[in-house]
Amino acid sequence: MIDPTPNEQDALKEGAQSGGAFLDDLDQTDLAQISLEDWQAFIEIVVTAYCDHLRDLAARDQDRINSMREGVPF
Repeated sequence: MIDPTPNEQDALKEGAQSGGAFLDDLDQTDLAQISLEDWQAFIEIVVTAYCDHLRDLAARDQDRINSMREGVPF
């Protein structure tokens, strides 16, 4: 990702934390040693956490924009 936005950077951190928690649950840190099924689950967890968090941040931003428009008379 080139020049990630602040929301993308925040979502990356969320994805990384979720992936790290999954690896902690497996008691494994060497990705080369995990099974194919665990690798696929790891990727799904990271991507899902990233996307979900980015979507939440976008909704929050949209809510903020909408509230600012309420005071505009035109």
